[in-house]
Amino acid sequence: MTALTPAQRQTLTWLGMAAAGFWLLWLLGPVLTPFIVGAVLAYALHPAVERLAARGMPRLLAVLGVEIVFIVALLAVLLLIVPIMTRELPLLREQIPTLAARLNDTVSPWLAQYGIAVALDTDSIKRFVLTYLDANFEEWLAAALSSARIGGSIVLSIVGNAVLVPVVLFYLLMDWPRLVQRARSLVPPRLLARFIGFTDECDGVLGQYLRGQLLVMGILAVFYSVGLALFGFDLAVPVGVFTGLAIFVPYLGYGLGLVLALLAGVLQFSSLYGLFAVAVVYGVGQVVESLYLTPRLVGERIGMNPLMVIFALLAFGQLFGFVGVLIALPVSAVLVVAVRRLKAVYLASRLYGG
Repeated sequence: MTALTPAQRQTLTWLGMAAAGFWLLWLLGPVLTPFIVGAVLAYALHPAVERLAARGMPRLLAVLGVEIVFIVALLAVLLLIVPIMTRELPLLREQIPTLAARLNDTVSPWLAQYGIAVALDTDSIKRFVLTYLDANFEEWLAAALSSARIGGSIVLSIVGNAVLVPVVLFYLLMDWPRLVQRARSLVPPRLLARFIGFTDECDGVLGQYLRGQLLVMGILAVFYSVGLALFGFDLAVPVGVFTGLAIFVPYLGYGLGLVLALLAGVLQFSSLYGLFAVAVVYGVGQVVESLYLTPRLVGERIGMNPLMVIFALLAFGQLFGFVGVLIALPVSAVLVVAVRRLKAVYLASRLYGG
């Protein structure tokens, strides 16, 4: 067995360290979630902080201003649900028993023809509606606290992340120039030029990704709003805008928007028309978004074809869950840049016999 050269040993060492780091990230995934989210947000928001600081604003005020604007914008998106729920909950309370009885009268006989005996307990459904959807604020609060005691760890995790993410974001934005300088200081001088070139290229690709994602969100917000309005939905604008903006979170955002649209359609029209309208609008929207908008406006901007985009979303979601879906395309963009540079080095070494 031949001995390894120093260069080969160094390569194996770096590969081992990379594998150990990846394994550690996988193990600490739940703990690192708020820090990863904070780092992604800091990367997206730091250019605004740098512009304000360059104009003479104290960095503390610039960071606070940018973070407050971001939080207010995020709350504004979430509050789009409020007019939907305030309008639909009373209708939900009134129509669920009727819808259950109608479903029982139409579906049960049809299923019975195929030997499937299914019958809804309409009396239990009515009692459930009267108990939970007709409750006052104190009863709702008591139920929420009871649920919090049952799933205390989940509630604590959500609240902890909601508090921790803004704190992480604040400190990262405050120290961003020093963190960048510190990272560069760790790079050997002979590799510094390559490192700066690599990070600049990654920065350009990620900027393209963010612009492409914002363009997709805007197009879909208009599409869903107009599509639902053409079918006569009263809540077309809030439901459509919320769905379009929530697309930033793949799968989950679309699913939540679909549920809200189905709820609005069933309660407003009390017939299959609402379900048909939502199926048409959201079916077309999902096909256009998955097969054209995201691959063309996001994937091509970061050098990924449609199949690579779909694979990246599925692979990162499988490995890292919800956070993996969030970071799939940005991280893939960085990997594309790295592979492109490694390919160039490899081809150059073959060309010159290095």
